[in-house]
Amino acid sequence: MSYVIPKESYTGKVLSFDFGKDDRAVTVGGENTLPFLSFEGQQPSRPVIACEIQDCPPDDWPDTVKEAYKDVSGDPVAWARHCQDVLNAKAIALRLLSTHPDRDDRSAEDAAGTVRDVLAAVDVPLVILGSNHIEKDSTVLVAAAEAASGYNCIIGKAQEGNYKTIVAAALAHNHKLIAMSELDINLAKQLNILITQMGFSKEKLITDPMCSALGYGLEYTYSVMERIRLAALAQNDPTMQPPILGDVGMYVWKIKETVAPEADVPEWGTLRERGIAWEAITATAMLLAGTNLLIMRHPAAIETVEKTIDELV
Repeated sequence: MSYVIPKESYTGKVLSFDFGKDDRAVTVGGENTLPFLSFEGQQPSRPVIACEIQDCPPDDWPDTVKEAYKDVSGDPVAWARHCQDVLNAKAIALRLLSTHPDRDDRSAEDAAGTVRDVLAAVDVPLVILGSNHIEKDSTVLVAAAEAASGYNCIIGKAQEGNYKTIVAAALAHNHKLIAMSELDINLAKQLNILITQMGFSKEKLITDPMCSALGYGLEYTYSVMERIRLAALAQNDPTMQPPILGDVGMYVWKIKETVAPEADVPEWGTLRERGIAWEAITATAMLLAGTNLLIMRHPAAIETVEKTIDELV
């Protein structure tokens, strides 16, 4: 008697959208089954990894990552070109960190200029991120959205405290939008509802339920993402059907395991290999939980996860 693989089918489907211009645009989402279970349904779009850059030198990044970009990280344009031309990045995530009041407190106009310069230098799709300061992002992302008008970018992150102005900017300049809530499926659903009530299409939305690193709440993050994905597929909940974003790098490269010197914990192995493995494992877990778009930092970790996706798809 032959073995028949048990299969499940779902009534719901993850929404999809593309971002970027012309033939370099990429698509995220669109599946009607759980991650990588292609024998149960369709998964038309490969998960996308965006290589993270900043508009200021990454002084707070550990040396393991800084070393990989030491020749270009002083200039966001050179950094973006390096990601596109040398690392063959599928997408780039520009974090406007210098606008944070506790950093350089650069103006929204300065940030808009950086966005224009980066867009003029590369043609891969761009994710434009604020500094995660609720008040400052309200002005910075509005200016950035205008500067990127016509480029079909993803901007964010829109949060409960500032979503109205950022949604309006995304609407006005025809961008996709990140909706970020704090590791709670009900908060994620509520924010998605509030944003769509402003007339923003759920087909242009991507949900960021927040991320966490391996060993630092990854199981909880995984369960939240998994519940969001099951709500979209099994419950056919339209508010939970946008694709999911995992902002991995910023959470991984600050924990003890990626920065502790080898002399302090020799049993943990080499610092470089340890950090790269930590980012790659965290990112892979996010993919298995349902993430469609990852933001990552170290080139070797990105390469490892791209190979993992190749094998799984």
